Formats: sequence, structure tokens, C-alpha cells
Amino acid sequence: MSLLDKPLKLSYSSWFKRLPKPQQSYGTQTKYNKYGVYQMSFSDLKKQSSLGSLTNKLVKEVEKMNNTGGSSDDRLWKPEMDKSGNGYAVIRFLPAPDGEDLPWVKLFSHAFQGPGGWYIENSLTTIGGKDPIGELNRELWNSGSDKDKETVRKQKRKLSFYANIYVVKDPANPQNEGGVFLYKFGKKIFDKVMDVMQPEFEDETPINPFDFWGGANFKLKLQKKDGYWNYDKSEFDRQSPLLDDDDALEAIWKKQHSLTAFVASDQFKSYEDLKKRLDYVLGTKSTRTSAQQEETEYDNYAAAEQKAVSEEDVMRKLEDSYQASKGTETTTTSDDDDDPMSYFAKLADS
Repeated sequence: MSLLDKPLKLSYSSWFKRLPKPQQSYGTQTKYNKYGVYQMSFSDLKKQSSLGSLTNKLVKEVEKMNNTGGSSDDRLWKPEMDKSGNGYAVIRFLPAPDGEDLPWVKLFSHAFQGPGGWYIENSLTTIGGKDPIGELNRELWNSGSDKDKETVRKQKRKLSFYANIYVVKDPANPQNEGGVFLYKFGKKIFDKVMDVMQPEFEDETPINPFDFWGGANFKLKLQKKDGYWNYDKSEFDRQSPLLDDDDALEAIWKKQHSLTAFVASDQFKSYEDLKKRLDYVLGTKSTRTSAQQEETEYDNYAAAEQKAVSEEDVMRKLEDSYQASKGTETTTTSDDDDDPMSYFAKLADS
């Protein structure tokens, strides 16, 4: 019998004695329990406090959490706030990726908490489908109850946009400068994009902010107000080429990420799966009626979010903005709607 075939006879105590002991950090006597686990004394805890090691460790962990933002997708860029609660960066919105028609994509989602946990799902209405939470909200809104209407407001769809950006300046993370990222943003910033594409005043020249040569950098300015990020002071700079080197611009264009992937069918659960999840979160089995109902007060409430226009209409307006920047006559339209896509619908109707 070889040594490899012989059973290893080693008692727990003798095995444990062979384990390396952790090094003592502060010159005090190291203490272990019977299982070899180091037991910190109160005096050691006090020394760590005086040295600031615990504070530094906690601060580093918090910074790590803030920097990652709970997301493992390194394609996504987001601005960071400084210690004073402000944030600043300069970005450039990029044209549509190769093979895609639009320089952005919109996505509807729901995120709310019920007795059974959180409901965080993409909405099928993004791709023109029926969604169980939309049907439930319609029923609740039509009940006439103020309480039900408040529930609807908490469960309503949230609109997000994704676009490719080039990071011009990022003081909080300089390593991002010169990189191409995906940027997720909401209605506030999208409204600012629309404002420069379709300005309200005659002395303002429409521009296409997604254009390499005729676009403009976007100065992102953030402030924390009432617990929320505020973008009111953000603004576009004057028109200018992103870079003077077309070869470099082409290289940037080829680095862009797909936007249509966000609204591909595999990004959405089936109606049945969403319904099961919704019932579980709400802690009840559905007693909702059929989705085939007459147009009601809720339909009017949600109409702004449900409006949409074809990609051809949007691209036509982009082209109009581009031609207007070269002196061609254009039409201006005000934007008073909650949903920016309804703004596009008005433009298309005009």
C-alpha cells in the first residue's frame, strides 16, 4: 500500500495546531477561542477607534457602494456627487449606433413594494403589449376612490431613456474621460434635449445634439434637493464638433453599444409571468375584469404615456432640426406634456 492509499490519521487538535495564526496588529496579546477564531478584546477595539481604522474601512465600503451603484454593468456611466452634494460632468450624446435608426431608446418599467415584496419589472407597454399592472391600475382608477388613485400613482409606469455618450469631462472619475458609455436618464434631461432640437423662440437655432459635427456638449450639473437629484442647471454648450479628426470620430462610433437590445423581446417577461409576480407581490389573487373596457377617466390620465409615434416621424424631426441649423425654415412647438413621447406625437401631427 502506498502512502497515498493509507488513511490520514490526524486528530482535530493536532490538525488545528498546524494552522497558521493571524498576525497581531497592535502589539497586544492575541487571543483565540477553542476553534481558533481571533477574539478582539475591548482594549483592541478602543485602539482601532483611536487609530481610525474602523472609520476608514467603513468609509471605503460606502464609497465602493456608491461607485458601483448596485450595478455590475460597466457599460453604464452615471455622475457622482461630491461631499457637498453637487455633481458636475461634461458629456456628448452620440448618433445612432451602426445599424440602428434612433440615437436613444425609451423603456417603461414599474418599481413598487407590496405585502409580498418588490415588483421591479419592465413593462410590456414598451413594446406595444398589454401589461397586467396597467390593467389593474385602470380598474383602481375607475373605482373613483381617492385611496385607489393614490395607489395607482405609486404603481404607475416610470419612463427611462438610454443613449450612448462620450465622456468629455468627469472630475469624480477622470479615467472615464474619452470613453464611450451607455447613459440612463429620465424626462428632465430628455426635455432639455428636446428644447435644443425644437426651441421656443425665434432667435434660437435648432440643433441636433446627437450630431458629431453640429451637436453640442452637455454640461451636467446636479444638486441634491429634498432627497432627489436635481438637473435644472444642466445645459448644452455652444455648437461644436466633438473632435476635429474624422477617423477618431469613426472609432468612437464603432465603439457604441446597441440600444435596441434594451427593448428586445428577451428583456420582457410574458404577460402570464408578470401576472403571477404581481399577484404574489400584492398578496392577492386577481379579481380584475377583462382588459376590454370602454375608454375611461384613467385612460385619459394615462393617455400621455401611451402615445407614441413611428421612428420615421422622429427621424424626420431630427432631419428638420439639422436642416434648420443650416438656415432652412422650421416649426417650433411648445412642450407642456408630462410624457416627452406625446410631444413627439404633436410634432408628427403638425
